[in-house]
Amino acid sequence: MTKIGVIGLGLIGGSIFKDLKARGYDVIAVSKSQDGENIFKSYEVLKDCGLVFVCTAMNKTLAVLDELENVLCPETVVTDVCSLKEFVCRKKRPYRFVPSHPMAGTEHKGFENSFAGLFKGAKWVLTPCFGESTELVDIIKKLGAKPVITTPQKHDEAAAMISHMPMLLAQALFLAASENPLALEIASSGFRDMTRLALSNEEMACDMVSMNHKNIENSILKLYKAVGELTSGNYPEMIAKIKLERAKMF
Repeated sequence: MTKIGVIGLGLIGGSIFKDLKARGYDVIAVSKSQDGENIFKSYEVLKDCGLVFVCTAMNKTLAVLDELENVLCPETVVTDVCSLKEFVCRKKRPYRFVPSHPMAGTEHKGFENSFAGLFKGAKWVLTPCFGESTELVDIIKKLGAKPVITTPQKHDEAAAMISHMPMLLAQALFLAASENPLALEIASSGFRDMTRLALSNEEMACDMVSMNHKNIENSILKLYKAVGELTSGNYPEMIAKIKLERAKMF
């Protein structure tokens, strides 16, 4: 069985680590903030791993990928879990680098909120710009996720529309409502659900907005156009169509 390494034990890395351990895999982790069984501080322990997940914050990922060039052998498969893919695909690595992004998470952060089963039923995007890996795809499927193959550019555009822009809008909605004390006083489940993404990990949110702002801006323009179409068209008919299409997705 392939030995697997996980770098970074936040929500995503911690969940991968716990899930693989629960499934009986030989898995170790490298973490600066966590201690425990099979958790280390040095990248040197990853030398004999066949697969490594890099789950650090997006703004630290390139530095980690650079450091791994001095540690891993050419046959090792490495993947990151960043919510942007184009910026990690600009350099070919001496190991088998397959960028990816699990479309899973919660509004909470940290190892204490990670859990086995986070990826069950989720999509897991792969952008194999330097080559594919059947080993990685097999592990993703074992975690309960469904692999989706695309290009880095298409991924970043799509992520802006269904992840980054909704987070920014949730934050903007709460900020706007905060100017109306009565609105906050009477807010209920609808407002709670609409603003859940406003609680996203602050470091991750800053990275997404600063590094993908052009795609987010384009997504907001498309949203503005869609609002205009809704208010000027046959509203009941369009809502019925939306409900039908959404039911096919979830």
